[in-house]
Amino acid sequence: MEAGTASVEDLSIRFGVSKMTVHRDLDDLEQAGLLRKVHGGASIQSSPQFESDFRYREKIATAEKRRIAEHAATLIEPGQSIIIDDSSTAGAIAACLKDIRPLTVITNNLGVIAELSGAPGINMIALGGQYSKKFNGFFGIVTEEALRSLRADVAFLSSSAIEGVTAFHQDQEVVQTKRQMVKSATRKYLLVDHGKFGRSALHFLTGLDVFNAVLTGSEVSQDDAATLGEAGIKLITVSDQKIAEKA
Repeated sequence: MEAGTASVEDLSIRFGVSKMTVHRDLDDLEQAGLLRKVHGGASIQSSPQFESDFRYREKIATAEKRRIAEHAATLIEPGQSIIIDDSSTAGAIAACLKDIRPLTVITNNLGVIAELSGAPGINMIALGGQYSKKFNGFFGIVTEEALRSLRADVAFLSSSAIEGVTAFHQDQEVVQTKRQMVKSATRKYLLVDHGKFGRSALHFLTGLDVFNAVLTGSEVSQDDAATLGEAGIKLITVSDQKIAEKA
């Protein structure tokens, strides 16, 4: 599914099995939350009720996410404590921290934990909880209780959809963990690639006004930029050529 979608017929030919077998296997994968069935096949692309597996998401808009992460790292000072959520966008910050140490990093993102554990100058606080293979992170009551006992200087989060001045996400447990991260930090930044704008998802996450700024890596539409500006929400666009800030 390199393109994000595949037909039952293509899968049947590729794996040399019957279409009935493909349908049964797709049912199992859908039940596990790894894809969604569509007419004539399956998709791992996001929809309002389905968020893609992290292995698919981390390959999307990689250059844009890297630009966002590099700029986000300039908002961190040595000696601070930071929260990084489960997202591939915020998780990209981990590779940008080598010159900003010492730091305390609080995260439920297994990729970040693996990358920074044992790194010189990094005090790692790994948030436990129920592991999600789909999101490659930890969620649930244990995660939220741990966050309630902590206070960080800065939090970096992402969301799968932004509609107007509101962030949404497809998964309820992910939403609850992200909300607690927002509560546990003094400053908070939302990091989203430009493709997240103009989209909605099942669960309300938060209004964008709780963030000190929204960072994106390419120009958003004039309508979206105007909507954020009218609401007094700071938008930082980190493009290839320049960094533009609008409030």
